[in-house]
Parts: sequence; structure tokens; C-alpha cells
Amino acid sequence: MKITILYFAALREALGVERETVDLPSDVATAAALRGWLCARGGVWAEVLADGRSLRIAIDRKLAGPESALTEGIEVAVFPPVTGG
Repeated sequence: MKITILYFAALREALGVERETVDLPSDVATAAALRGWLCARGGVWAEVLADGRSLRIAIDRKLAGPESALTEGIEVAVFPPVTGG
């Protein structure tokens, strides 16, 4: 399954990438599994995307939970929580 991933704010800076298109293995079918798959890259990926880190994920511009399903051609945005003032 091919999807596009967008990284925002501090994540984009830390990872050095704004967007990428990836071909996911068949066992990566949820937002949580995607996060784990990206962490498996190691290094800074494992550090900034680790389970204990507070992140938000949106699928096709709608906030998604860890159990949200991934489907062919979607756009996934990963970003830190935003605070208002």
C-alpha cells in the first residue's frame, strides 16, 4: 500500500524531511503500526516518534487515533500537539 506522509514543525526539522511517499508492508495497517514502522528506522526516527512522545496524526486532514486504518493513497500528517494562547 502506497501512502504519503507529511511531517510538520519540530518533527520536520528533526527528521530533515517534509514529505515522503512510502510503500508499506502488509502488516502496517493502522496509525499506531505506521508509527512503529517509522520508529524501526532507528536513530532520530526512533527518538522523535517514540511511543512516549506526544504526537498527533491526521489522515486525509482529519485527526486520527492509533487504531485508525490506513488505506491506499491516503495522506498522513504527523505533527506535535499545538498549544494556543
